[in-house]
Amino acid sequence: MTVGFAMCGSFCTYAQVFPVMEALAKEHAVIPIFSPASYVTDSRFGTAQSHIRQAAQICGKDPLYAVSQVEPIGPKKLLDALIIAPCTGNTLAKLAHSIADTSVTMAAKSHLRNGRPILVAVSTNDALAGGAQNIGMLLARKHYYFVPFRQDDPENKPTSMVADFTLIPQALEAAMQGIQLQPILL
Repeated sequence: MTVGFAMCGSFCTYAQVFPVMEALAKEHAVIPIFSPASYVTDSRFGTAQSHIRQAAQICGKDPLYAVSQVEPIGPKKLLDALIIAPCTGNTLAKLAHSIADTSVTMAAKSHLRNGRPILVAVSTNDALAGGAQNIGMLLARKHYYFVPFRQDDPENKPTSMVADFTLIPQALEAAMQGIQLQPILL
């Protein structure tokens, strides 16, 4: 199976996401895709270049990062599934409103033309505020599946939610069968 693994700019989750990417790469061909923010932003969680190198080392290929690089995903049927982990609130909103102006959102749009699954692993501070409608819109759409998620800090960030990234392999297996892994809320 060939899996696209798209990373958005929730840098605080990268330490949890990269081990999952590595585990998947041992069983599948994994094509890394970086959002514009993840491709250029240095943060307290590491430099963009260190993340790019890490993904390239794990997957055996450099990450795709431009719209023109990911557009052929659909026409050439390059992926069996697309994972977006972490998926930020910004990307959720764009997906929910069919906006394809970044490498990640164009990869999703292009991949959807083949009726194949997109697995979304949310990481956003406004999931239980403005982002809730976007999650709801995607839950109601065909071919979108979610990695189960929970509030990550209810006391200090009451509207924030994050996926349990360790569940990506099980959620992917379920999505490949057209099933949403349950419970979706942990």
